[in-house]
Amino acid sequence: MIAADLANTQVWVATTPIDMRKSFDGLAEVVRSFLGHDPLSGSLFVFRNKGGHLVKVLWWDRDGLAIYYKRLERGEFRWPRSNQVAVEITCDQLLRLLSGLEVSRRAA
Repeated sequence: MIAADLANTQVWVATTPIDMRKSFDGLAEVVRSFLGHDPLSGSLFVFRNKGGHLVKVLWWDRDGLAIYYKRLERGEFRWPRSNQVAVEITCDQLLRLLSGLEVSRRAA
């Protein structure tokens, strides 16, 4: 059921690194105040640390906030570049990003 829910879900990637000590409330505040989105919208919000080897994904799954956290043992996540505070990517592109592959920006 979660995979079906995610098929049409917006995915927002923050282009600026964050402090990875942030948890549910801290990440939700970053989504509200810095990215300008509603953390309870059902969208996925993706963050990385300064070193580029840690990723956190914040998601409201209708029952509460969930966090997915991943650490690469070698290398860095290949983050999309932009002058915007966040860029939208597809769920397929998110899977590529989490696999350590390069992600091109979503076509408008």
